[in-house]
Amino acid sequence: MEITQTTASPLETRADSKPAAAKSSALILGPQSRLMSLDFFRGFTMFLLIAESTHIYDLLVSPGLSGTLIGSIGTQFHHHPWNGLRFWDLIQPFFMFIVGVAMPFSIGRRWEHGDSWATTLRHALQRSFLLLLFGWGLYCIGPGKLTFELWNVLAQLSFTYLVAFLMMRKSSVTQIAFTFVLLAITELAYRLWSVPGFNEAFVPDRNFGSYVDLLLMGKLSRGHWVAVNAVPTTAHTMWGVLAGQLLKSNRLPWQKIRILVIAGLIGVTVGYALNPVTPIIKRICTSSFVIVSGGWCLLALAFSYWLIDVKKIQNWAKFFCYVGMNSLFIYLFTETGGANWLARIVKPFVVGIFGWTGELPATIVASLTVWALLWYLCYWLYQRKIFIKI
Repeated sequence: MEITQTTASPLETRADSKPAAAKSSALILGPQSRLMSLDFFRGFTMFLLIAESTHIYDLLVSPGLSGTLIGSIGTQFHHHPWNGLRFWDLIQPFFMFIVGVAMPFSIGRRWEHGDSWATTLRHALQRSFLLLLFGWGLYCIGPGKLTFELWNVLAQLSFTYLVAFLMMRKSSVTQIAFTFVLLAITELAYRLWSVPGFNEAFVPDRNFGSYVDLLLMGKLSRGHWVAVNAVPTTAHTMWGVLAGQLLKSNRLPWQKIRILVIAGLIGVTVGYALNPVTPIIKRICTSSFVIVSGGWCLLALAFSYWLIDVKKIQNWAKFFCYVGMNSLFIYLFTETGGANWLARIVKPFVVGIFGWTGELPATIVASLTVWALLWYLCYWLYQRKIFIKI
């Protein structure tokens, strides 16, 4: 893990020797020359993800809000029980995808500066190991004892990141074909697996993924998640790499946006169309889910790039970029109890002041206050040019 402190703001355009016309085509971020839309997309995703630790989404579906517009919105911030798609089901694909988008900028820049394949491979292996270590470690903190579980998003990312790295020098056609091979392999594994008790492809805890979990970890997830999701969701990271390579190319901005939008619309259309044949199930990452969520990832990136880097509507986006610049830190902070620690400090004062509004409204205000403090922590680090990464 690295803690870096820079002298220039990563959200400021760098001065360089490029012509003015080239400078106007994109806002370059800091030492790694990332587009501002990347940190916005990452920050927006992480901002929503850390809110879960404040329990605000649980409060939005409280019985007192049942049947209201707020209750309906709150439902979208919970995973679908099984077959279907809600907004919250897109957060993990967004996370996997944006990691892939950043890779051509970060790793590609290292290659451009002369780093060898072996050097960057060692870095990729180290990063994958640390992601796996953090993902595993988070499961040990809750029960306070060593356990072995691989359902965490970081554990999944450790696999997808390494595979995407190994494939990113291949042609676009080869990368795309490889992702669909991964989807086909998992689709066939679920459909053809014949072990009694685990031969019902799309039934919770009675499928191929559940069998693998029992084999690897000796247990099943209470939420019906499966560790083998790392294989199909690799497509999200690899599609992100392809999108990043597109954004980094010399194509005109409108050409990049057109390609992203067309690919996104195809993914969304095909994914929903497959639902009667292969149900859209986020918890086991069915092929239809990966394709439809991948389509939404591409459309979200196209919109972010158009709005922020092409139309230059940027000031508001910095709010989320502050979170995106320290996404790993704030995720680990909340997952290791940081949000709960803040809540214990905040709740007595907020509830005391707003108690007259009722228990539910006061608790919601307390959760929103913790959420704001988590954002401010990222902003505080940004102001001091402190960036924690691996």
